[in-house]
Amino acid sequence: MSSITQFGNRLYTGETSLNFIGRRVVWYLMSLAIILVAVVVTVLRGGFAFGIEFRGGSEFQVSNPASIDTSIAEQTVTSAVGAAAAPKISVVGGQSVRVQTDQLTAEETDALRVSLADAYSVPVDEVTSSFIGASWGSDITSQALRALGIFLVLVSIVMALYFRTWKMSVAAMVAVLHDLVITAAVYGALGLEVTPAAVIGLLTILGYSLYDTVVVFDKIRENTSVAYDESKRTFAESVNLAVNQTLVRSINTSVVAALPVSSILFIGSILLGAGTLRDIALSLFVGILCGAYSTMFIAAPLYAQLREGEAESVKQGRKARIEIVRNASGAVR
Repeated sequence: MSSITQFGNRLYTGETSLNFIGRRVVWYLMSLAIILVAVVVTVLRGGFAFGIEFRGGSEFQVSNPASIDTSIAEQTVTSAVGAAAAPKISVVGGQSVRVQTDQLTAEETDALRVSLADAYSVPVDEVTSSFIGASWGSDITSQALRALGIFLVLVSIVMALYFRTWKMSVAAMVAVLHDLVITAAVYGALGLEVTPAAVIGLLTILGYSLYDTVVVFDKIRENTSVAYDESKRTFAESVNLAVNQTLVRSINTSVVAALPVSSILFIGSILLGAGTLRDIALSLFVGILCGAYSTMFIAAPLYAQLREGEAESVKQGRKARIEIVRNASGAVR
């Protein structure tokens, strides 16, 4: 523990420094490569696998069956309504079998309920059925996208006013979009079903990503505004120092946030078989990791890049270089 504390102190004072800003091209390429690979795999898989709430259809759930063999349900659906129903079968909580199909008529629904009850040796009352229209999922999707757009616009304005520069706001929004794209790409690449719970988790990570970014940006503003004229560092070096100073804090925050989410993910998906817990926890877990990465490797380097051409930054860089040359000359003497 003491070694970690000492390492954090060295990062804070600048005695030890990790070059986040100078290697920004490497970080950009890494993120781009991850996104491209995920997008290509998603396309090869045929796109996102949307849940029944988004695509619409009929759902049946067999409670307390004698066996939870999913092949029984698949054979039953094929024989009752045909393979065109595109059945998706899963086990829920280790005690129920869930069957999702394309939209069925009332007659087909009743017939399939009876067939599933016979196949699993349970009373018909143990087989529940429900129908979800595709318009519901479409409405939810459009409302979520509208809320996301409004949220990003309002946050951009607030950040621009708070930090008194639109460039911090742009860098933060790029980092947020980076987190959203990678998290969504993980679902597409792994072929995981996109459900309302996954969308809720996806929107929830926006707050965490922005929180971590605002903390780092606040330190950047402190390093680049207080006694900046007397500083011997370039603008990029001051930004890099701020990222190093908040590095240990960002890692601690990410670990503390990821541990309970990973516990929910493990318990929900493995022990309980609860799809809702798994969906929301997975998007949160991926988003938390992406948020910690994007703050240090995307947002801060991008902000430094946006500011490097400004007259004040160029002037400070020139002063820093002159100071380096002066110190080197003094050392030679």
